[in-house]
Amino acid sequence: MSGIVIVGAGLGGLRAAESARAAGYQGPITMIGDEPHLPYTRPPLSKEALAAGIDVAALEFRRKRSLDDVDWLLHRAAVGCDLAAHEVHLDDGRAVAFDALVVASGIRARRLPLPGPIEGRYLLRTAEDAIRLRARLTAGARVVVLGAGFIGCEVAATARSLGCEVCVVAVDPVPMLRPLGARLGAAMQRRHESHGVSFQLSRTIDVLHGSATHVRSVGLSDGTELPADVVIEAVGSVPNVEWLAGNGLDLSDGVLVDSAMQVVSSPAPMVAVGDVCRHPNALFGPAPRRVEHWSVPTATGRRAGATLASLLAGEQPDRSPFAVLPSFWSDQYAYQVQSFGMPDLADRIVVAEGDIDGPCIVEYFDASGLVGVVGIDRTPDLGPFRMALMDRPLVAG
Repeated sequence: MSGIVIVGAGLGGLRAAESARAAGYQGPITMIGDEPHLPYTRPPLSKEALAAGIDVAALEFRRKRSLDDVDWLLHRAAVGCDLAAHEVHLDDGRAVAFDALVVASGIRARRLPLPGPIEGRYLLRTAEDAIRLRARLTAGARVVVLGAGFIGCEVAATARSLGCEVCVVAVDPVPMLRPLGARLGAAMQRRHESHGVSFQLSRTIDVLHGSATHVRSVGLSDGTELPADVVIEAVGSVPNVEWLAGNGLDLSDGVLVDSAMQVVSSPAPMVAVGDVCRHPNALFGPAPRRVEHWSVPTATGRRAGATLASLLAGEQPDRSPFAVLPSFWSDQYAYQVQSFGMPDLADRIVVAEGDIDGPCIVEYFDASGLVGVVGIDRTPDLGPFRMALMDRPLVAG
């Protein structure tokens, strides 16, 4: 049937399809997803949905009527691609032809090559991951979380609220170091400790101990041994780009695209969106970056869909500077963490309002000025800071 083929049935792919239709494309759209579900939201998987139980249908994104004729190929993974032949190869042996391609294959949770039993180890990326994990988060369960980023800390908070004993192990000296910085990260650690979570920081897990079938404890790099019924690995992500290998693309950290989200060096009409794409952002300089924040799949998907509609109509796409303000939020216990911008670029951090151990607003600066803001229990007050970030001068590549 050809037309637009979208590999990845997530938010970015959904927004790309909607944007292509809004820009006038009326041809066939095929969306390929390796999960059995229609596009659904993932942030609740480590928070409220994990605590209450997973209802995937309730997490599905609302789909516009313009997509009623989409051909959904679900529970099918792309395992290869021949851009010259305009074909995507699936794990069931089929080749799906395309006129234009959207790479929306996203990321997967990283798994460490740890020796020891497999049973009792959990990742958290998909609804199925959350369903399996939820069954083990029972009162009294001894839970070790490997990784102190946002997902690790959110899962720690959820597990503690369910009555589990929780210890977080991380190589960094404080939790959430990269997105929050050392001072605010330490303050968030104190909040977790006040709820009974313990931390083993500046170290990692070297080995898992137990029977042939189940983890019973973990051995740390300093020789400490921790009892563990459940080990949750939250140590970052890997872009799903292997299926694109052999086509001459830059896949060094996701898929390299230009300001139109068009894939660099592709011989076919092709765009990439969301967590898997490494894109320029004129708000923060010309360097392409892969950014795993909530606002990025929607912004890149909208630009990418319009780009494909233009290319398929024989027109030039919009190549003006692309600018998106990354944003994320995190609920940990009753604390609401909200961020705008790119705090991880900062070399100077200032507590602008409040006390760092209570409701507060923290600003993040580099040589160009304000690059990010984080509010703890101050979400309604972040509007002026968000506007200041949006007003940054654009620097295109």
